[in-house]
Amino acid sequence: MFEKELSFAHEVADRAAEISMSYFLGEFEVRQKPDLSPVTQADLEVEIAVREMIADRFPADAVTGEEQGEATGDRVWIVDPIDGTRNFADGVPIWATLLALQVEGRSVLGMASAPAMSERYEAVRGGGAHWNGRQLHTSGRKLEDALVVFSSVGDWLGGPREEVFLELLRDTRRSRGFGDFWGHMLVARGAADLMIEPALRIWDWACITVIVEEAGGRVTTFEGDEPSDGSSILTSSAVVHEEAVRRLSRR
Repeated sequence: MFEKELSFAHEVADRAAEISMSYFLGEFEVRQKPDLSPVTQADLEVEIAVREMIADRFPADAVTGEEQGEATGDRVWIVDPIDGTRNFADGVPIWATLLALQVEGRSVLGMASAPAMSERYEAVRGGGAHWNGRQLHTSGRKLEDALVVFSSVGDWLGGPREEVFLELLRDTRRSRGFGDFWGHMLVARGAADLMIEPALRIWDWACITVIVEEAGGRVTTFEGDEPSDGSSILTSSAVVHEEAVRRLSRR
């Protein structure tokens, strides 16, 4: 199921990589949006190209994107043209084009293409998850042996969950601030065990959910609920998920 859509997602990833890599490590303007997040010409051009490709191939489908707004429908493609724009602008190769297909509100296909690292992650519901053709599996480590990743320590310090965050880091083996899509993909491939983010928009997590879950992991809010636009996101292996929810749901 969704073989046609998965093949199309690879075409989209190829085109997005052409555009984004033509800008990466070059000179380009970085502007601030009203929410103070950055945007570049690469973000804008990638989303325009993706929307045009979807309109041509699946004209009845709706599209939600970070740069050009949201839409509703039974089938909605969700695109983040460059997840990790700050990294992109700083010359850090940890960024990706994220593409998801949701059917009746549930992600059924996910594609995360990171051309500067030559990495591509993909999954379709019921078909497993793959990274550059290799099947993905989350880890089986317990919490005390876990690697915890997060986007920025500034998201936590001074906030309502600061002590919970510091306690989790003290009680696990290792922690790193990898951030953006890559922390979630590290969980999917079993290199990390938890990725925690206090708030994410739907284009940040829509493709992540199907990839991680098809790799055997879990993606919920800190309270263990289904993610929603702007909610917290806990991505983890199934082994540590319930304990992580118990800890992170405390304030």
